[in-house]
Amino acid sequence: MAVIWGVILHALGGFASGSFYLPYKKVQGWAWESYWLVGGIVSWLIAPLVLGSLTVPHLFEVLRQAPPETLMWAYIWGVLWGVGGLTFGLSMRYLGLSLGMAFTLGLCAVFGTLVPPIWQGTFPSLIQSASGQVIVSGLAVCVIGIVICGLAGMMKEKNLTEEEKKASISEFDIRKGLLVAVFSGIMSACFSFGLTAGEPIAKLAAQHGADPLFVNNATLVVILLGGLTTNAIWTIYLNIKNKTYTDYLNPTAPALRNVLFCAAAGLTWYLQFFFYGMGDSKMGDYRFSGWTLHMAFIIAFSSLWGLYLHEWRGANASTMRTIRLGILTVVLSTVVVGYGNYLGS
Repeated sequence: MAVIWGVILHALGGFASGSFYLPYKKVQGWAWESYWLVGGIVSWLIAPLVLGSLTVPHLFEVLRQAPPETLMWAYIWGVLWGVGGLTFGLSMRYLGLSLGMAFTLGLCAVFGTLVPPIWQGTFPSLIQSASGQVIVSGLAVCVIGIVICGLAGMMKEKNLTEEEKKASISEFDIRKGLLVAVFSGIMSACFSFGLTAGEPIAKLAAQHGADPLFVNNATLVVILLGGLTTNAIWTIYLNIKNKTYTDYLNPTAPALRNVLFCAAAGLTWYLQFFFYGMGDSKMGDYRFSGWTLHMAFIIAFSSLWGLYLHEWRGANASTMRTIRLGILTVVLSTVVVGYGNYLGS
C-alpha cells in the first residue's frame, strides 16, 4: 500500500511540474531572465524555507548538525542541477511545453534513475530480482516513449512552414532546442544525486521528530539553494547585459500582476519537489525508480497541456498519432515501474 501512495504522490509532483510554466505565459512586458529570476526566488528560496519550517521541527538546528561534507555535496549537486534547470527553461522556449518536456525530462529520468544505484553499488543485485528487472523494463519503455515523442517533433518540423511553427511557439527551433534539451536533461538529473547525497540530512530530520513523509524537505533547502545560486548568477548577468533590469520598474508593464504570476509559477515548481520528497519516502528499497515515475508523469501531463494549448496546431494526422502514441508509451512506463515497485514491496 505504501508503494501505491508513493506512485500517487509522484503523480501529484508530476502534475505540478508539468503545469508550472503556464503562469509564465501570462507575464507581460518582462524579458525571460526577469520573470525567471522572480519565479526562482520563490521556488528555490522562499517556498523551501517556509514549507520546510512548517514540516520539519527545528529545521535550522537539523541543518546545523548535518555533516559539512553532506551539506557540501547536496549544495554542489544543487548547483549543477541549477544549470540543468536554467537550460530547461530555454528548451521550453525553443521546443514548446510538450516536446521540450519529453526530451529533457526523458533523458533526466534515465540518468537520474540509473546513476544513484550504480554509484552506490546496488544496481547488480537489483537487476537480479524480478522486481528490479520489471523496473528496468519500465525504464526501457520510457526511453521508447521519448524517442517516439522526438520523432513526432521532427515530423512537425518537416511538415509545417516557418509561419505555422511560430504561430504556436514563437521561438520554435528544433535543432537549437534539441541541443539544449540534451544538455539540460543530463544536468537536471543531478537533483536525484543531491537527494541521495543528502540522506544524512533526512535522517537527522527524522530524529528531530519530522514525519517520514516530510524528512526530505530539509534536504531540499540545501539542494535548491544551490539551484538558486546558478540561476541567480546567470539571470542577473543577463539583466545587466541586456539592460532588462529596468523591467522591474517599467511603468508600462503590470508589475504586481507579473510578480503574482511569477510567484504562482515558482510555488508550483517547488510543489513538484515537495510531492517528490513525499513519494520518495514511500518507495522503500526501490526509491531510485521513483525518479523515473516522477519524470514520466511530468512528461505525460506537460504533453497533455501542450495538446490543450494547441502547440501542435497545423500538424498532420500522422504527426498527431505519433505524439499521442509517445505520450501513451510514457504513461505506460509509469505503470510498469509502479508494478515493479509493487513486486519489490
